[in-house]
This record gives sequence, structure tokens and C-alpha cells, in this order.
Amino acid sequence: MSALARLYDSWVAAMAADPGMPIEGVRALFDQWGDVTAEPDGVSYQAADVAGMAALWAVPDAMADAQAAVLCFHGGGYALGSLHSHRKLYGHFARALGCRALIIDYRRAPEHTHPAQVEDAVSAYRFLLESEGVPPGKILFAGDSAGGALAISALLLARGQGLPMPAGSIPLAPYLDTEAKGESYVTNAELDRLGSREATLAFIPVFLGPDGDPHDPLANPLCADLAGLPPMLIQVGGHDVLLDDSRAFAAKAHEAGVDVTLEIDPQMQHVYQFEAGNCTVADAAIARAGNWGRARLGQAV
Repeated sequence: MSALARLYDSWVAAMAADPGMPIEGVRALFDQWGDVTAEPDGVSYQAADVAGMAALWAVPDAMADAQAAVLCFHGGGYALGSLHSHRKLYGHFARALGCRALIIDYRRAPEHTHPAQVEDAVSAYRFLLESEGVPPGKILFAGDSAGGALAISALLLARGQGLPMPAGSIPLAPYLDTEAKGESYVTNAELDRLGSREATLAFIPVFLGPDGDPHDPLANPLCADLAGLPPMLIQVGGHDVLLDDSRAFAAKAHEAGVDVTLEIDPQMQHVYQFEAGNCTVADAAIARAGNWGRARLGQAV
């Protein structure tokens, strides 16, 4: 069993032992996510303020493009996860892409419900465009799980606000379907060590709030018009209950004319890239994402 699977088992056991665990306790568990990630070599970190949000720059020593940036959105069901839990993961992405990574501490549910998260994501994109002066063709989006959904919904909101599209987006196991209808919730029920249909359905009202619409395209991009979105690379594990979210979105994006690549790594858990530096499959996935992103940014691959 992988270190990530063992970590997920420990979370599930802890939450089962304390069904009324307050959100602060669950957040403390999920801040252990980065414990399975090796420290990326040759990456330094700088705290930043981005449109009123705490943020973190991950800066690789070897930068192929000092102007480019990847804007990163952490996962955790829009309520969990943090700069701390995801620092090392996106440090690995910064190194693979040869550019700076900006990780933002967007507002989390339940204190702030939808659309606060996607609004913060687009505010960070505006920061890169306007305050940092980064051309849109030198920006990538990336995110995992709920952050993977933000790496898509932020494109939709930016498009709606008339902003130029970035060079591309890299969603990892995006958490898209607010009705949890995918067949992979059934086929992977005994294989996924963390997720379940019940858990997804429990988190949706926390994210949407009491009056939220599960068919809002900014909350569920499976309901969106995807025409005109930039190229995307989607990576997902074969044992993930969210697998069909990625499959359904990739099919819909392809039908809309989007240049979309879907990579499924068999037998891998939810956001298996967290095992970067400790797992050859995770390292290979990040290397492929790096090559894909460098090509989008106009770098030599």
C-alpha cells in the first residue's frame, strides 16, 4: 500500500471515530497531505499578498522562463487544504515547468460559500496580468481536486469578464460533478481509499451554501459552455471515485473544440501526484505535465 493510501486510511479512520469532528479538526488532518511529498530540490518559497489573499511563490533555481507563471489552486473540497499542505506539490510543478508557481490561499467554505473561491481565483489571475505584467500566453492554471475544478471554472469566469485566456490549464483529478452521478463512484468504491459518493454529497452543500445551484456552470463545469477555452491536460488516477468527472469533462471539452488531453494512471489514488519524489508514477506524471506546459509556454521541451 502506498504512503498516500495509508494517509487516506488514517483520515477516514479518524473521521469515523469522531463523526462530529469540527471543521478545524478536519482541516488539521488534511494539512498532513504534504507529509507524503518529498521536498523538491532547488526550489525556494516567498510569501506574498495577492489581491488581499495570502499566497506563496514557489521559485525554481533553474528557470527556463523568468516571466512565466503557473497559478495554482489547492484542493480539499473548497473547505480544506492550504498553502502548507500543497507547498511541496506545487514546488515540484514549478521545477518541472521551469517557471514560478503562485499558490493562493483562497477563501474556504463554510465560512465563504460559492462563488467566493472562483472569484478569488480570477482575482489572482488579474494580479498576474495587471500587477505582475505577465502576458496571458505566459500563464498556466493548475489545481488538484476542488482546485482542479477551479483551474477550469476560473477560465469560465475570466472568459465571462472579457479577460484573455491563459496558455493552458492542468487540472488534477478535478472535482466537478456536484450531483456525484459518475459510475466510477460505484466501480471504484472499494478501490479509492478516501472518496465516496456519500462524502461528495455531504460536501456539496457546504460549498454551495443553502441556496446554491448544483447546475451553476461555475460550480459544476460539466454544465458549462466550454467553447473557446485554452488547451488542457487532465490527469487522474484509475482508482479515483472522481475518475468519471474527468472522463465526462474531457469528452464534453473535445466536443466543444477544446484541445484536451486526458491521462489516466491505472491503480493510482486521488491526486497521486502528492507522492512526488517518492513514487515513480507521480514523478512521471509531473514530468509529463512539465513538458506539456513548457510547450504551451513556448519553451523548449
